[in-house]
Amino acid sequence: MEEMIPSRLSTLGHPQRLALFRLLMRRYPDRVPAGEIADALDLKASTLSAYLSALMQAGLVTQERVGTSLRYSIAMAEVRRTFDYLILDCCRGRPDLCAPVSLPTISGTTGMSDRKYKVLFICTGNSARSIFAEAILRKEAGDRFEAYSAGTRPHSELNPFALEVLEQKGHDVSVLRSKNVGEFQGPAAARFDFVFTVCNQAANEECPAWSGQPVSAHWGMPDPVKAEGTHAEKSLAFQQTYGALHNRIKAFSALPVASLDRISLQKAVDDLGRKDAGAPA
Repeated sequence: MEEMIPSRLSTLGHPQRLALFRLLMRRYPDRVPAGEIADALDLKASTLSAYLSALMQAGLVTQERVGTSLRYSIAMAEVRRTFDYLILDCCRGRPDLCAPVSLPTISGTTGMSDRKYKVLFICTGNSARSIFAEAILRKEAGDRFEAYSAGTRPHSELNPFALEVLEQKGHDVSVLRSKNVGEFQGPAAARFDFVFTVCNQAANEECPAWSGQPVSAHWGMPDPVKAEGTHAEKSLAFQQTYGALHNRIKAFSALPVASLDRISLQKAVDDLGRKDAGAPA
């Protein structure tokens, strides 16, 4: 293990290889197609191939073929071994030096487990998927969660098909609007307990670290806005997206958040992102 450390640090010392590594960390445990990575980082195929090859040789990234597509993911076991080695070596006899790397708990201090948890859902446009998620969580578990949504490049208006579905499901749409993610960043912004991305494009974008180290996960959903066909066919796409998010958020709101440690909670929300959300609600 020790002999791999210089190679791994050298590999990550290159700014664009580090950006690629960070993208795959944000998307973990997803396996991301090479074309999607190239688009997100604006890299030529040959350049991306060279960067991926270096990361794989260092043991930090794995490759898998799915049909005709090559997909890539973080080799998390090796990444953890690398971090563990650095931290344990750094802190040998001086645990106080590495105390800041400990992540805060979600449940907070004793007696605070009944507080409301703040949850932010992010997509690119903040006109459909993240708006659905905000509305669903507020309706399903508004007594325990404060739900928000935002877009990295929000539209000026909410999608009319999304509003139609929400009204049909009995949601109050008067409180909903498209918001820029910048509203929730900065020193005066609220501290979130959970941050979820619900579209791949938003998950691929590099955003500043969230204050308070919230539990985060990627719950990618197909974009219903891209659906083509008749009014009924487009409406069906939005109904299906709503249903999938409803099932996922219902499962999330049922988690015993206050009694789970951070690692267990992270695994639980990651698992929800990998599961088929099922039929529309």
